[in-house]
Amino acid sequence: MLLQRKQGGSIGIIVSTNMYEPLRDVESDRQAVNRLLAFNGGWIFDPLVFGDYPPEMRRYHRSELPRFSAEETECLKGSIDYIGINHYSTSYAKDCIHSPCPSGGNHFVKGFAYTTGERDGVLIGEPTGFDRFYVVPRGMEKIVDYFSKRYKNIPIYVTENGYSSLPVPQPVPNFEHDFSRIEFHKGYLAALARAIRKGADVRGYFIWSLMDNFEWAEGYGTRFGLYRIDRGTMKRTPKLSAKWFQHFLSNRHIMIAGTEANATVM
Repeated sequence: MLLQRKQGGSIGIIVSTNMYEPLRDVESDRQAVNRLLAFNGGWIFDPLVFGDYPPEMRRYHRSELPRFSAEETECLKGSIDYIGINHYSTSYAKDCIHSPCPSGGNHFVKGFAYTTGERDGVLIGEPTGFDRFYVVPRGMEKIVDYFSKRYKNIPIYVTENGYSSLPVPQPVPNFEHDFSRIEFHKGYLAALARAIRKGADVRGYFIWSLMDNFEWAEGYGTRFGLYRIDRGTMKRTPKLSAKWFQHFLSNRHIMIAGTEANATVM
């Protein structure tokens, strides 16, 4: 803390989290949504903001969760200046305490809930190239609003948000014309703007990612980048989304296929 005061910097922590919606219009599924949010983001953020684990977790885990001493609570409480959110998608949530769930759904570290991207045979949003990531812009507004209210409007950074292209055969003509990625970011940024207008103290937004990269177990086949990478030559080629984002940041227009399009979001 002494070093922080000398440098004038900020200290925070990042959590990767979906937003959730009830699978059924019943109270038990609405509570499953609350548990999932608390068991995911709250498990990390609550101790650093309030000095203890979420009450939603205490209710079900009781003595299984360690207890903080008064000294530890004092040390933890208010120890971060901001929270970071990696957010990509939204899922449906089904209660697994009062109703049966598929195998693996009733997991003690996942809020005793089952999550899915499908309801009555209909996907929650357009699929992407990453399994279980669907295009659901409204989730951005909801997740930011949730954390803003839970943590008394602590500064928020959206530290990751991005679109993975659907798998396509190679070679691909006009590979760089990634219109779906542009529409994704326009939708999510518009939702983020709505959360800001409602009062959320959002300080920054970062696209994942600058370039197509190595995506953990997905390897190079999953592409989130604004720049295409030729793996043979390592040449970087800006996709249309890179040009769109540049114009969005400068509040200018961009020509797409001979038609002038507004780069701003509403």
